[in-house]
Amino acid sequence: MLEDKFGRRFHYLRLSITDVCNFRCNYCLPDGYQCENDRDFLKVSEIKTLVSGFAKLGTSKVRITGGEPALRKDLCDIIKVCASTAGIEHIAMTTNGFKLESDIQAWVDAGLNALNISIDSLDPRMFASITGHDKLESILRGIDKALTLGVRVKVNAVLMKQYNEKELEPFLAWLKTTPVTLRLIELMQTGDNNEFFQQNHVSGMPIKDKLLAGGWSQLIRDKSSGPAQEFYHPDFEGRMGLIMPYSKDFCASCNRLRISSLGKLHLCLFSEQGLDIRPALQSANDEMLQHQLTALLGDKKATHWLQEGYTGATKHLAMIGG
Repeated sequence: MLEDKFGRRFHYLRLSITDVCNFRCNYCLPDGYQCENDRDFLKVSEIKTLVSGFAKLGTSKVRITGGEPALRKDLCDIIKVCASTAGIEHIAMTTNGFKLESDIQAWVDAGLNALNISIDSLDPRMFASITGHDKLESILRGIDKALTLGVRVKVNAVLMKQYNEKELEPFLAWLKTTPVTLRLIELMQTGDNNEFFQQNHVSGMPIKDKLLAGGWSQLIRDKSSGPAQEFYHPDFEGRMGLIMPYSKDFCASCNRLRISSLGKLHLCLFSEQGLDIRPALQSANDEMLQHQLTALLGDKKATHWLQEGYTGATKHLAMIGG
């Protein structure tokens, strides 16, 4: 089992397969994708070694991320590799949803069983303003299709004071009849968004207080769950989640490690640098990989230091999939 010096165990791998994204979200890539390195992304054979090595060290959940993972033409092959690996029980993906309506059936056939989809507003005009794309209606149809296929769906919305801070009520109305989990995510400061962060950061704590006062109850987290605090209400089909990285003890429950699309291990989303494990992947030696992972985990810190304004090497969230 992968365990750090603080007793945290790591059941959850976030695997980025590309840093390319075709959306221009104002909190992440407002000027669109800029190619800043060699796009020699992990090959399917390397991913097979990677996932096998992690599984043998107790990892049970893999989340495929980007950038936008649906831009990889071999995405279904990557899903199949994850789904066929002994010990991996949950195969999830985070997507902006631009190919969701057309491709969800193929993803499910390959072995995908959970999706996170970014929807920062249910107002089509505001959605287009935030993302640069008028795709909301297609994405909502894709969610309906995914639910019909039995996929567990979570929807991510980044809280922003000047854009969607007032949309809690429309989101709650949607959850009344829609069986998804909506997670409101506090805007995080990265290397290139300081001014935007200062203008738009909203704390999730007032929303938590409002939910609890309104009869919502908090769920107990599963060992492979992400960082959200989740809430349910007997009168709602959907659930609410809050991701509050600036809250006290946020990192105490950390259970996930990140691999970049170039084969670097990131012990934290805001690490100072990625640690190169690609030689072990290229050699197809998962024993070498396991030894290296165990050794490198000794450098994982107790916290991300975000509350001190520290952003590490993370210029924007598309770099390693958030």
